[in-house]
Amino acid sequence: MPRPTTDRAPGPADKVPAVTRAVAVLRVLAAHPDPVRAATIARQLGLPRSTVYQLLATLEAAGLVAHLPEERGYGLAVGVFELGSAYLRNEPLERMSRPLLARLVEQVHVTAHLGVLHGRETLYLLKEQPPGAAALVTAVGVRLPAHLTASGRAMLAHLPAAQVRALYPNAESFVDRTGVGPRGPTTLRWLLADERSQGWAEEDGQVSPGLASVAAAVFDHQARPVASIGLTFAADDHPAPARRDLAEQAVATAGLLTRRLSGRRPPAGRRGD
Repeated sequence: MPRPTTDRAPGPADKVPAVTRAVAVLRVLAAHPDPVRAATIARQLGLPRSTVYQLLATLEAAGLVAHLPEERGYGLAVGVFELGSAYLRNEPLERMSRPLLARLVEQVHVTAHLGVLHGRETLYLLKEQPPGAAALVTAVGVRLPAHLTASGRAMLAHLPAAQVRALYPNAESFVDRTGVGPRGPTTLRWLLADERSQGWAEEDGQVSPGLASVAAAVFDHQARPVASIGLTFAADDHPAPARRDLAEQAVATAGLLTRRLSGRRPPAGRRGD
């Protein structure tokens, strides 16, 4: 019998094929905005149609899948929403990130933070500081222009090109804070390409004069950027050549969080489309 295609190496879950296949079905449904026919699911997963119908019936009985006879297809049911809501209530991203940020700060002795994209802004969810660190603008709950922050650009660099164009269609989309940083779509596109290639983003004085940051993206199971791990420090304390060490620490921590989220990095140098 053909085995379902997955985006990861075999692991403990593969010892329970029914579970693995059920999860694969849910992921196929989640990837489509419209109802999906059983034949389409079978073709995408390389499974017999009879097996797919059995999986769909089990998932439907559990309230995770809904059969839509008028459209001759299947979609996710409210049970998935309930599970997702419970996941969000538990603040899993913050819970998984907090000990990693604390460990990172112990290693590098500069301020670390967790950021997510919210439109054209970086929203900071967590911050860990070493003893005696100066107050920074990147406090929890603060939003800053994503194209100016290393945390924001680390994520923007891995978004599909069309999504970046939609966020930044013209020069009027760009906010200026210190007179430094990208001012238009073309400049941003080239900057993101460079930062995507090197694996991390960097800004120097674009948010606050005298301060610099490096950041690396965190990815979900579809290799999409869902957050970033950033480090902020006094620019004079860490000259440009020495920042690579800090950036590599941010990349390593972002990789740990990606694995905790069961995520995966996109192929080197490619966007997450």
